[in-house]
Amino acid sequence: MTNPQQTEAPVADAAPSTPPDHLAVDPKSPFYDAAVLERGIGIRFNGVEKTTVEEYCVSEGWVRMAVGKARDRKGQPVLLKLKGEVVPYFLDQQAP
Repeated sequence: MTNPQQTEAPVADAAPSTPPDHLAVDPKSPFYDAAVLERGIGIRFNGVEKTTVEEYCVSEGWVRMAVGKARDRKGQPVLLKLKGEVVPYFLDQQAP
């Protein structure tokens, strides 16, 4: 017999409708998520679309952006941490 109060758990493979709170492009970061990045993420920072965002955190309100074409001694882009309103969205959805 089945218990009428039991419900099946939601399917984990379903794509979330909102982007994660914290995401990074660098594969060495603990906040890196290849599946989310393959889907495509857009970032609006202080109301302006930004394309050079390397990492963001919505709850803390900051982004790390590449500064020009400068590189550090390990070949990674030089990043600048800026604070403000961060609005991530999936590119396959309507932009906010």
